[in-house]
Amino acid sequence: MNIGYYAHHHGSGHCRQADKLAALLPADQRSHFTVFTSLSAETYAFNSIPELQVIRLAAEDELESDTLKGRAGEYWQPNSLHYSPVGNSNIQKRSHKILDSIHKLNIELMIIDVSVEVAMLCRAASIPYLYVRLPGVRDDTPHLNAFAGSLAMIAPYPEALDAGVTPQWLPSKTLYLNFINAVQFANVSYPEFIASLVSFANNNNLPIEVDDRPIITVIKGYGGHEDIDNKLPKLRELLPHALIISLGPIHHDIRDFVDIAAEVNDVTPFIEHSDCLLMACGLNAIAQVYSTDTPLVVLPDFRPHDEQHFTAQALIKEGRAVDWDYFQQLVSRHGNELFSDNSLFMGQASNNSNPAPILESESEIPISAIAISATPISETAISETEVSQSASDNDFVTNTITSNINLKPSIAEEFMQSTKIYTSINSWFQDWLLPRINLQPD
Repeated sequence: MNIGYYAHHHGSGHCRQADKLAALLPADQRSHFTVFTSLSAETYAFNSIPELQVIRLAAEDELESDTLKGRAGEYWQPNSLHYSPVGNSNIQKRSHKILDSIHKLNIELMIIDVSVEVAMLCRAASIPYLYVRLPGVRDDTPHLNAFAGSLAMIAPYPEALDAGVTPQWLPSKTLYLNFINAVQFANVSYPEFIASLVSFANNNNLPIEVDDRPIITVIKGYGGHEDIDNKLPKLRELLPHALIISLGPIHHDIRDFVDIAAEVNDVTPFIEHSDCLLMACGLNAIAQVYSTDTPLVVLPDFRPHDEQHFTAQALIKEGRAVDWDYFQQLVSRHGNELFSDNSLFMGQASNNSNPAPILESESEIPISAIAISATPISETAISETEVSQSASDNDFVTNTITSNINLKPSIAEEFMQSTKIYTSINSWFQDWLLPRINLQPD
């Protein structure tokens, strides 16, 4: 079957998910996979498919020439849509391009990540689609209509991380792909990792001394790092003798609170060999760290529908992470001893009942999307282009996992392989998809 994937323009995470799904197929079997997005090639360059298989769409921003604005009020706005300007020439062009490309390329199944408007466009045009479900609460009418209009929903995370407040029919109609990690990096031993740290210069251009200091790594990406940066002075106050590493952009005024501020394109060694990680809760980020046993402090960014808030709560409930407030309590209680024994940290994690705070940031933090450098990061934040082009996710060897979630990474691979095995959308829907979900059509 020919597959189309609509990737939303907010951040690069949606394009990255498409990239990771395509990467699950052998390179010579990806020609049936086409991506639709309004992100430019400069903003996100795909690694798994050529640019010829990417259809760049016009933006859907409001125009001064619009007859009605995108949210025109109760009696002017269909309740099945979140945003629908009237008379917008760009939206007319992109809608025509989507439908025309689906017809010309003989696309039999669309994957929509995410847009209720594109979902309704496909349903009205009788085009089968799957809708990507993200964490958080999406029980508003437009989302429920988009879910109902789909053949099924797919979730790029384990079912245990689903929000418990969702209507029961949603998980029943959802295929959970679990976390998808499609790119592997070379293993770096602990001695090699320590040697690489020594090669970094600190803020005063002096050699780094590791000794027996606990290694605390704070992982960020382009944009939205201010809330995490604001916690670094308190982190230094709590752990005055720790080796604190900031990966990604950092505000100039905050640099003095960390030992190393760097840019790297592979965070795997830092995740595996640090004594503690602090990071936000984007799905691409959590996918990289979930199957390791490195203690995790979650700092959820603000997102519509509380996506990261609910992900953080689920991780805390599973005993995989603690929140910032509880982390401060643990450090105050145990000091550096907290990092000498993971069981002490993670044993406390399962008892952490503090709700995860919602921070005030709009930007996703793709933790692997950082350009390589062996020197401190410049005062200028990483460009969005650099972030996008180096973005990839890592595949970890599972260590001792404190969580009870059973990961099955082959589900996503099986899903992608099925789109090559089945030549008809009808047979695929009846014989492959329906037996794997718990809801049947009348």
